[in-house]
Amino acid sequence: MQVIKLGGSLAQANTLFNCLDKIDNKHSQQKTVIVPGGGSFADQVRLAQRQWQIDDSTAHKMAILAMQQMALLIHGLKSHWPIAESTSRITEQLKTNPVSIWSPDIKELEASHIPESWDITSDSLAAWLANKLSAERLTLVKSTPIDQNLNLQELSQAGVIDKRFCDFVTDSDFKINVTHQENF
Repeated sequence: MQVIKLGGSLAQANTLFNCLDKIDNKHSQQKTVIVPGGGSFADQVRLAQRQWQIDDSTAHKMAILAMQQMALLIHGLKSHWPIAESTSRITEQLKTNPVSIWSPDIKELEASHIPESWDITSDSLAAWLANKLSAERLTLVKSTPIDQNLNLQELSQAGVIDKRFCDFVTDSDFKINVTHQENF
C-alpha cells in the first residue's frame, strides 16, 4: 500500500487534476490512500488566525477541516474514489477499492496525541497515516521544485516539508519520496 499526499497548492497551480489522473492511470495498480493538503482553505485559516488571534489548537482543528474540504473536492473530481474518515475505514475500503481519499477525523488525531500547531501540516499527518497503515511508500507531491540533493532535514529547513515531518518518519519502514508534480 502507498500513501500519496497531494499538496494543497496543486489546486492553485491548476495541476491537481493532472496528478489525480496520474494516480488513476499509473498509481492505482497498488492500493493507494490520497492525503489532501489544505490548500487555499488552509490559507484562509492562517488569515483568520492572524485576524482573530485564535490559538494554535483552534487553528489546527480548522486546518484539518480544510483538508476535509480538499478531500471533498478530490472526490468531486474522482467520484469513484471513496472518502474515509478513519484508519479503520480506509482499511475496509481498500479491500474493494484501489484508491481511498482520507478526510482526517479530528477525534482520531486527538486520541493519537498529535501536537496541534502549524509545525505539523498535512505532510506530517500523511507520515502519521502511513505509519498507522503500515504503508510501503509515502510520496509527497509538491508544486514547488524539489532539489533532489537535499535530504529530508534540509527540505524541512527550506520549508518544502513541515518542521516536524522528520519526527514522524524517524523509525518508519516505508520509502519516502518528495517530488515535484511534473516528476510524479
